[in-house]
Amino acid sequence: MIQYSIVPFKKKYQQQVIDLIVGIQSGEFGVNITASDQPDLTDIDNFYQKDNGNFWIALKGAEVLGTISLTDINNKQVGLRKMFVKQGFRGQPLNIGQNLMDTVFEWCGDKSIKQIFLGTVPHYYAAHRFYEKNGFSRLEKNKLPKAFHLMDADKWFYFKDLES
Repeated sequence: MIQYSIVPFKKKYQQQVIDLIVGIQSGEFGVNITASDQPDLTDIDNFYQKDNGNFWIALKGAEVLGTISLTDINNKQVGLRKMFVKQGFRGQPLNIGQNLMDTVFEWCGDKSIKQIFLGTVPHYYAAHRFYEKNGFSRLEKNKLPKAFHLMDADKWFYFKDLES
């Protein structure tokens, strides 16, 4: 089995992160989105790695296998974004996605975060099952916190209450 680690993002991995995310979004799932549509990807440290937010990568040596991030949306609430795992490394036996999510849950516990919100596209069926397995529930768009950053492609929304 391959060995990998989950670590906070470092600038030297920026291009790999961009290539992984855009490759999955547009190449694998056909979402009409480019890197230029996502300026956060060129400014990860300032966009994500502040306040109660962060951005993590799953690394095998120097290869980025997965990503996950949180944005601080105030009131001890965060937005989960950019959860992607490279094709061929998803699911069992590596559990990269689950380990990325567990990293988020641990971070939220350490920061006393109350709720996590996320948006996704309707045809990411495996992602929906994954979020639901991890205790997330569907939420109508009009119930999202005002500070939640909406992406045009996102049509389905989830939340997890960490206080219950």
